[in-house]
Amino acid sequence: MSVEQNLLKRRDGKAVPHLQQYAPVWIVDQKIIPADDAVQFNAVFQHPSYGWVSRRYRFDAFNNVLYHKGQTRISEERALEIQQEEPYLPATVADIPNAYGG
Repeated sequence: MSVEQNLLKRRDGKAVPHLQQYAPVWIVDQKIIPADDAVQFNAVFQHPSYGWVSRRYRFDAFNNVLYHKGQTRISEERALEIQQEEPYLPATVADIPNAYGG
Protein backbone atom coordinates (compact mmCIF):
# COMPACT_ATOMS: atom_id res chain seq x y z
CA MET A 1 0.00 0.00 0.00
CA SER A 2 1.36 3.42 -0.95
CA VAL A 3 1.88 6.21 1.57
CA GLU A 4 -1.03 8.17 0.07
CA GLN A 5 -3.40 5.19 0.21
CA ASN A 6 -2.39 4.56 3.82
CA LEU A 7 -3.06 8.21 4.74
CA LEU A 8 -6.50 8.10 3.09
CA LYS A 9 -7.40 4.83 4.79
CA ARG A 10 -6.44 6.22 8.19
CA ARG A 11 -8.29 9.47 7.43
CA ASP A 12 -11.41 7.47 6.56
CA GLY A 13 -11.19 5.70 9.91
CA LYS A 14 -11.62 9.06 11.67
CA ALA A 15 -13.74 10.98 9.15
CA VAL A 16 -16.43 8.40 8.31
CA PRO A 17 -17.80 7.95 11.87
CA HIS A 18 -18.02 11.75 12.27
CA LEU A 19 -19.42 12.58 8.82
CA GLN A 20 -21.99 9.75 8.60
CA GLN A 21 -24.50 11.85 10.51
CA TYR A 22 -24.51 14.34 7.61
CA ALA A 23 -24.74 11.82 4.73
CA PRO A 24 -24.78 12.25 1.86
CA VAL A 25 -21.33 13.90 1.98
CA TRP A 26 -19.03 14.86 -0.88
CA ILE A 27 -15.28 15.47 -0.57
CA VAL A 28 -13.86 18.32 -2.63
CA ASP A 29 -10.46 19.98 -2.74
CA GLN A 30 -8.59 17.06 -1.19
CA LYS A 31 -4.87 17.64 -0.71
CA ILE A 32 -2.45 15.00 0.55
CA ILE A 33 0.55 16.47 2.38
CA PRO A 34 3.09 13.62 2.71
CA ALA A 35 5.73 15.83 4.35
CA ASP A 36 3.33 16.54 7.24
CA ASP A 37 1.77 13.06 7.22
CA ALA A 38 -1.59 14.80 6.72
CA VAL A 39 -4.64 15.10 4.47
CA GLN A 40 -6.61 18.33 4.12
CA PHE A 41 -10.05 18.27 2.51
CA ASN A 42 -13.41 19.99 2.32
CA ALA A 43 -16.57 18.00 3.03
CA VAL A 44 -19.77 19.34 1.44
CA PHE A 45 -23.13 18.42 2.94
CA GLN A 46 -26.47 19.84 3.98
CA HIS A 47 -26.16 20.95 7.60
CA PRO A 48 -29.37 20.84 9.71
CA SER A 49 -28.93 24.44 10.92
CA TYR A 50 -26.90 26.20 8.22
CA GLY A 51 -28.02 24.68 4.92
CA TRP A 52 -25.38 23.63 2.39
CA VAL A 53 -21.86 24.03 3.79
CA SER A 54 -18.30 23.30 2.82
CA ARG A 55 -16.43 22.29 5.97
CA ARG A 56 -12.64 22.10 5.98
CA TYR A 57 -10.89 19.28 7.84
CA ARG A 58 -7.29 18.29 8.34
CA PHE A 59 -6.37 14.75 9.31
CA ASP A 60 -3.05 14.54 11.16
CA ALA A 61 -1.95 10.92 10.76
CA PHE A 62 0.98 11.25 13.17
CA ASN A 63 -1.39 12.12 16.05
CA ASN A 64 -4.38 10.29 14.52
CA VAL A 65 -6.58 13.39 14.94
CA LEU A 66 -9.21 14.92 12.65
CA TYR A 67 -9.25 18.71 13.01
CA HIS A 68 -12.23 20.89 12.05
CA LYS A 69 -10.78 24.00 10.39
CA GLY A 70 -13.97 26.02 9.77
CA GLN A 71 -16.86 26.09 7.35
CA THR A 72 -18.53 28.32 4.79
CA ARG A 73 -22.02 28.26 3.37
CA ILE A 74 -22.31 27.44 -0.31
CA SER A 75 -25.01 28.35 -2.81
CA GLU A 76 -27.71 25.95 -3.94
CA GLU A 77 -26.23 26.18 -7.46
CA ARG A 78 -22.80 25.07 -6.23
CA ALA A 79 -24.40 22.27 -4.19
CA LEU A 80 -26.22 21.04 -7.31
CA GLU A 81 -22.92 20.97 -9.24
CA ILE A 82 -21.24 18.94 -6.52
CA GLN A 83 -24.17 16.51 -6.35
CA GLN A 84 -23.49 15.48 -9.94
CA GLU A 85 -20.50 13.51 -8.60
CA GLU A 86 -20.60 10.29 -6.57
CA PRO A 87 -20.74 11.08 -2.84
CA TYR A 88 -17.95 10.09 -0.45
CA LEU A 89 -20.65 8.90 1.97
CA PRO A 90 -23.95 8.04 0.30
CA ALA A 91 -27.25 7.92 2.15
CA THR A 92 -30.35 5.98 1.28
CA VAL A 93 -32.46 8.69 2.89
CA ALA A 94 -31.18 12.07 4.07
CA ASP A 95 -31.83 12.46 7.81
CA ILE A 96 -31.05 16.16 8.14
CA PRO A 97 -33.52 16.91 11.00
CA ASN A 98 -31.98 14.20 13.23
CA ALA A 99 -28.33 15.06 12.55
CA TYR A 100 -26.23 16.38 15.39
CA GLY A 101 -26.12 20.18 15.20
CA GLY A 102 -22.32 20.48 15.67
